[in-house]
Amino acid sequence: MGEHEVAVPLRRAVFFDRDGTLSRAIVREGRPYASGTLEEFQLAEDAGEACRLLKQAGFLLVVATNQPDVGRGTLRQEVVEQMHARLMRELPLDRIEVNYDSGDTPSDLRKPAPGMLLRAARALGIDLKRSFMVGDRWRDIDCGHAAGCTTVFIDCGYRESLRQNPDYRVKNLLEAANVILAAARQMG
Repeated sequence: MGEHEVAVPLRRAVFFDRDGTLSRAIVREGRPYASGTLEEFQLAEDAGEACRLLKQAGFLLVVATNQPDVGRGTLRQEVVEQMHARLMRELPLDRIEVNYDSGDTPSDLRKPAPGMLLRAARALGIDLKRSFMVGDRWRDIDCGHAAGCTTVFIDCGYRESLRQNPDYRVKNLLEAANVILAAARQMG
């Protein structure tokens, strides 16, 4: 650093998965699926309140979502972008990171890899060690661990196992927000 430069402290963030976390997943036979149309895309009931609480506490709010249906050609990217525009209008989000890879080949950006979180951290000056990853699937928890974040698993009762244990397990997004606020107070 130069003589007149001031170190800017890194900020805390909460990273969210999209489907099943901020928006309602479509569940078929115990497995979650993303919305396929703008009409199906509905915010989770407690998304607004949870995001407002976290934003008021000074957290940056970032979505990190895999959208492999675009890469597979079964969903148009413009539909996903319309969903994300709606999220940005209705929630106090700072950024949306999205990976459109089909999932057929490994990618540094596709969760469980931490690439989307690392990219957002560089862009926004985020301290990953003091940040949180919230999601409803194993990929979210593994991604958060790989990035060095504290992980919060929303247990929706899917027929799917976790591969790593989350730091916290909750039933809904509002409970996740309250757990994060309490944990952040303890971290100082």
